[in-house]
Amino acid sequence: MTSHHSIHPLDEALALASETTGQYTGRTTPGYWNMVGPFGGITAATLLQAVMQHPARLGEPLSLTVNYAGALGEGPFTLQATPVRTNRSTQHWTLSILQAGADGAPVVTTTATVVTAVRRETWGATDTPMPAVPAPAQCKPVRLAFRSEWLRRYEMRPVTGELPTQWDDGGHTSMTQLWMRDAPARPLDFCALAAMADIFFPRVWLRRARQVPAGTVSITVYFHAGGDLLAQTGTGYLLGQARAQEFRNGFFDQTALLWNEAGIVLATSHQIVYYKE
Repeated sequence: MTSHHSIHPLDEALALASETTGQYTGRTTPGYWNMVGPFGGITAATLLQAVMQHPARLGEPLSLTVNYAGALGEGPFTLQATPVRTNRSTQHWTLSILQAGADGAPVVTTTATVVTAVRRETWGATDTPMPAVPAPAQCKPVRLAFRSEWLRRYEMRPVTGELPTQWDDGGHTSMTQLWMRDAPARPLDFCALAAMADIFFPRVWLRRARQVPAGTVSITVYFHAGGDLLAQTGTGYLLGQARAQEFRNGFFDQTALLWNEAGIVLATSHQIVYYKE
C-alpha cells in the first residue's frame, strides 16, 4: 500500500500547462486569495515559473520585475513568456498575463520582465549583514488580523514591527523584521522566494497606524543566491526586513531584504505602492 501525498498549495497555484512554446495556461487558486484578487507574490511567482519551465532558458533568475496593470480575477488566465535576447551570460525576457474581459476579449492584467544569468565564482562581500535578532523558536507566530486566505500559506514570526493594535494615526516607523517560511514547510526555490519578497503588509499602515487602501503597482526582486544555496536553505526560515523610504502624493516605495538562517542574503526587493486617502 502506497501513501498518498497531496500537492503543496504553492505548487498547485504555480501549475501551468503549455502546448506551444512560450504560451501557458493557468488558473487562480483559492489558497492564495487576497481581499479582491490573488496575493501579488503568487502572481509574481507564477510569472517566474513560466520562465523556469521554458525550454530555452539560460541560467538562473537574476531579476524579476512585475507591473500590476489591472486586477487578476478568479479563474483561468493565459501567460506569454518570450526570451527577447540571449547573450553569453544573460538572457532577457518579457512576459504578460491575459484574462478575458467583460466582452470576452483578452485583456492584459500583468506585465513583467525577467533577467536570467549564468553565475560564475567571483569575489563577493556584503554591506547588509543580517541584524542580531532572536531565533525563530523564540518568536511567537503572528496573529492573523485579516481573513485573507493567503496569510495561512505562510508561517510568520514577527521580531519587530507588527501591525498596530490601534489604528490611531500614532505610527512612527515603517520597519518590520520577521521570520517566515511556507506553510506547510516546503524546500525553497526561486518561485517561493519571489513570492516571499512581497509578503509584507503596506508600509503606510505601520508608518501612519491607519489602514488605508493600498496596492503594489510594480515590484522588482533581485536574486543574489543560486539554486545550490536555495537548496542548502531547504525548509529553514528566512528573516525578512522591510521599510519604506518616502510617502508622497499617493505613492510610497519600500525595500526588503531576505536572509537565510545562516545570515546570507538570498534576495532583495524594491516596490512602488499606491495608497488612497
